[in-house]
Amino acid sequence: MTSPSLRPYLSVVIPFHNEADCLVDVCEEVNEVLSRVLNRSWELVMVDDGSEDSTPKLIDHLSDRNPHFRAIHLFPNSGQSAALEAGFRAARGKIVGTLDGDGQNDPADIPELIAEMERRKVDMMCGIRARRADSWARKAMSRVANRIRSHVLQDNITDVGCSMRVFRRSCMKRVRFYRNAHRFFPALFIMAGFKVAEAPVRHRPRLKGESKYGGGFRSRALVGVLDLFGNWWLRKRALRYGMIEHEPAE
Repeated sequence: MTSPSLRPYLSVVIPFHNEADCLVDVCEEVNEVLSRVLNRSWELVMVDDGSEDSTPKLIDHLSDRNPHFRAIHLFPNSGQSAALEAGFRAARGKIVGTLDGDGQNDPADIPELIAEMERRKVDMMCGIRARRADSWARKAMSRVANRIRSHVLQDNITDVGCSMRVFRRSCMKRVRFYRNAHRFFPALFIMAGFKVAEAPVRHRPRLKGESKYGGGFRSRALVGVLDLFGNWWLRKRALRYGMIEHEPAE
């Protein structure tokens, strides 16, 4: 096992909200996969988003036992975008990867996405759930929402709802987060002048618990429309330029 350094190569960020049923299995799988497959230093940043179950105690316990694990706590529950931003701020890796805390993403896809990102010479690589393990209704709504969003924002992203992605941490200096920004994360990278690409990833059924993020369909739809309009406005006024920043060799 490669010990984490002060500046690991990879930081994996996972937001958790009342996911006590799933989180231990998810984190242990990340540890098993990355310790076996990734021949570079890494860390797992576990972000508790104001959970009311045993999630806070569990991530503290995991971080005490494993030097690769770090626990971050938000007070109060602040939403998925806030949890992700907190994780990004805490991340020390040159590359940052994200996945959901419900076990539906396969952490084995992270090294593959990193390799594809380097091969294509892009700044973010997003996953596409090729065989999505969700109900037909959820897949249909997601397909319609993705098409509308892609048409309005012109980001050409197929599956923005897929949480499996990797990106260069240095890019976050030019990307600003806000409430619900995670729904438009690739578009924000593109607005900032970065290159984004996609690749198929695995998607698995949720085996324990149920989704804790999001509300009812109507409220989510209304918020989604308002956020889409806001991002369209930002896209029209975004500054577009290329920039190269020299980073010291590791």
